[in-house]
Amino acid sequence: MSRILDGLTPKRVFYYFEEISKIPRGSKNEQAISDYLYAFGQNLGFEVFQDESLNIVIKKPATKGYENAPTVLIQGHMDMVCEKNSNTVHDFEKDPLKLVVSGDDISADGTTLGADNGIAVAMALALLESKDMSHPALEVLLTTDEEMGMSGAAKVDGSIFNSRILINLDSEGEGELTAGCSGGGRIHYYVPIIRQAPAFKRAYKITVKGLKGGHSGVDIHLERGNSNVILARILNQIIDFSELQSINGGAKDNAIPREACAVILCRDVDRVNSIVETHAMKIKSELAVTDSGMVVDFEPDNKAFDSVFSKETFSKIISSLLLIPNGPKVKSTKIDLVILSNNVGVVTTTDTHVAILTAPRSSVKSLLDFQLDQVQLLADAMGCDMQIKAIYPGWEYRKESYIRDLTIKVYKDITSKDMHVAAIHAGLECGLLMEKIEGLDAVSFGPNMYDIHTPDERISISSVERCYHLLCELLKHII
Repeated sequence: MSRILDGLTPKRVFYYFEEISKIPRGSKNEQAISDYLYAFGQNLGFEVFQDESLNIVIKKPATKGYENAPTVLIQGHMDMVCEKNSNTVHDFEKDPLKLVVSGDDISADGTTLGADNGIAVAMALALLESKDMSHPALEVLLTTDEEMGMSGAAKVDGSIFNSRILINLDSEGEGELTAGCSGGGRIHYYVPIIRQAPAFKRAYKITVKGLKGGHSGVDIHLERGNSNVILARILNQIIDFSELQSINGGAKDNAIPREACAVILCRDVDRVNSIVETHAMKIKSELAVTDSGMVVDFEPDNKAFDSVFSKETFSKIISSLLLIPNGPKVKSTKIDLVILSNNVGVVTTTDTHVAILTAPRSSVKSLLDFQLDQVQLLADAMGCDMQIKAIYPGWEYRKESYIRDLTIKVYKDITSKDMHVAAIHAGLECGLLMEKIEGLDAVSFGPNMYDIHTPDERISISSVERCYHLLCELLKHII
């Protein structure tokens, strides 16, 4: 059977990328991919660990001449964000990804590609398999549940590692060397539902769609539209003329939501439709540069409903969605970098409450704490519940770093270009691992990827080749 990625180089990197693309590996669904990686390490005869969180550690001895070099930890995560277009038929629990090659890009047909962070897994497997590469002792760590709050990395046992250098492969820009990142966590905010009999009979569905979305960390500065917030703005204009039956939007709290939908009941449909259209046009004008494809549909819903939210519940939901901080909130006064943000990522209606899941981020702990306090004060004032989950530390930029300086030098030697060194607003697992493994010196880099966490995700083939070459050359120079 022919392979989609046959003929691409580096051959073994793309071989393994295609192999793992056959295995469903959304966050919280990593058993199959973890078992695959465990068997891979065992088949090579290496020391392999699989912990209760399904994290995998594979240890490869140093090659001749590198026995006294510091041990290097190669790290990425095995899980992926599972997003698809509304018209795409795909079961992320069972179906393999459908890879597509177009020019220099690899994408998936109507779904996220999982290059974040499948390409790190593929590179690590190619390194482990290689028999003709010079390198220090390697410890490969592939974690679970990174996309849902880094719970896998949080449970890693640091005592099993001998590494003094960490090379994280979870960055998305060739020529960019990450040397610091934000911390963050998850806020789960719950609006209790009080239901009542509807006063109106006719139901309608309001849908916001066509937004670009993106990663809630690396893309937050682009000021792209958030479908959940946009829908709340529209509903706020018709609250006096309608009843709310349900509201749902977004798929992942760490992805800027692209679609959201509410079911309302109303009597004067022409008036409500006119208000929706007018306000949608205003918002579309605001987003003309960032989200020109935004669409707001207003269409009949032929279902019969025997209950709706009380007016108080309706008001609490809209107030919460519009008052919870969203988007970039604070920028550094020293460098061009967002240092505090929040993403109102998922809104879900259940039998008892409307859940609003958000992903706050900051490289300054006091700012993150302040934002958490803000949301807690709002929850208290609204009579809502709030839980703070999966808080993870940032990674502070170090004044002196052997591996950072060496990476810059090797990159310059092989490309004749200067590497750009920066801290990023996204969260990486480096901070957690540096807390667990004493004295760890870290960098992060990776190939060019675009529109991650969306169905438009793609990765550059030629950039993967150059990035893998940089990794191999870097390992040769660690002595």
